[in-house]
Amino acid sequence: MAKAAPLAIRGEEIENLVNPEGSTGKDSVHVMTEVKATNITWHSGHLSRQERRDLLKQKGCTVWFTGLSACGKSTIAVALEQVLHQRGHAAYVLDGDNVRHGLNKNLGFSADDRKENIRRISEVAKLFADAGMITVTSFISPYSADRDDARKLHDEGELPFIECFVDTPLEVCEERDPKGLYKKARAGEIKGFTGIDDPYEAPAKAELTLKAAESSVAECVAQVVNYLEEKGFLKP
Repeated sequence: MAKAAPLAIRGEEIENLVNPEGSTGKDSVHVMTEVKATNITWHSGHLSRQERRDLLKQKGCTVWFTGLSACGKSTIAVALEQVLHQRGHAAYVLDGDNVRHGLNKNLGFSADDRKENIRRISEVAKLFADAGMITVTSFISPYSADRDDARKLHDEGELPFIECFVDTPLEVCEERDPKGLYKKARAGEIKGFTGIDDPYEAPAKAELTLKAAESSVAECVAQVVNYLEEKGFLKP
């Protein structure tokens, strides 16, 4: 079977037509998040988190890149993954568009669907981090409450959550506009576009702030790697 061609337009920023006409999406999100599983018990394995860390020579964590569309977060994320791999560390990128090809393909871009999108990714990232992986996520994740929920989930599991704000000015993102999405948003062809007619709530207390318009990709990656080393996430 021939491999499907990648989408020409990044889904992270398109107001999609997934929800039925006239639907707000709220009912469907409530159904998705409603706790229905009963009579279940957590089954613990025989390996401890420390044993996994010792095997991989690293401490599992989630590095959460957030920022406007075209700010550079995905470029930095995949470059970070490559550098960590070259240095012998296990890392994996969870990218916003990629996840919507499978796990989250039934979600649109309403505020409720975006919230559910981030909730699911937070749970997946937590599992990866618990397994000892350096989990690198790249999501616009525009709402501070959703990012705070992701952090809380990790805190409850005693897993590190490192928020990295890719702080690129809106005008720079618009100038880059690799898919022409800002142009479409300005023309009114895309509604609910982050930074134009939908808000982006910048992190108030991110562990790292990357000035991607002023620094190279390599410099941004080095900033993250240095942080991981200083905090003891990477062993020599």
